[in-house]
Amino acid sequence: MRHRPALALSLFTVALAAFATPAAATERASAEIIDRDGKAVGTATLTEGPHGVLIHVVAKGLPPGPKAIHIHSVGTCEDPDKGFVASKGHLNPAAKPHGLMNPEGPDAGDLPNLFVHADGSVEAEFFTTLASLGGAGQRPTILDEDGAALVIHENRDDHLTQPIGGAGPRFFCGVIKAQ
Repeated sequence: MRHRPALALSLFTVALAAFATPAAATERASAEIIDRDGKAVGTATLTEGPHGVLIHVVAKGLPPGPKAIHIHSVGTCEDPDKGFVASKGHLNPAAKPHGLMNPEGPDAGDLPNLFVHADGSVEAEFFTTLASLGGAGQRPTILDEDGAALVIHENRDDHLTQPIGGAGPRFFCGVIKAQ
């Protein structure tokens, strides 16, 4: 009878380990943001939190004004001359409609708009509960087999219009990589 509490504790520990998420192994990621000429214009740092991902973006040389920024489903920026279309659509395994204001959305790649200063610089921080670096909380995984990319568009996102909120062409891209 004396060994049962130890056995119960061991079984409890094994059960907890079985429910651990991959996010525990990946707490931070980063992306070098490039323009359509392949030139680095900034960086993004992504940090896994208990309920989502904190995204910190710093860049220079962008056109002033509001810009849509999204998490795209494939981690590549290999085609800047074609507008970064190889990064595919948004991170959206549940096939939800686009838009933070869409009653049937949002998709997991949707983020608030980025506001670029008149001098072309930006520093912004976003928090998303819609995704996870490693799949924590059963949220869509940013660092899955084909990775993901942060993409900054020409225009602001109206957070409702399909398919991308009127965001326009993709001007900047950063492949998200584990740190």
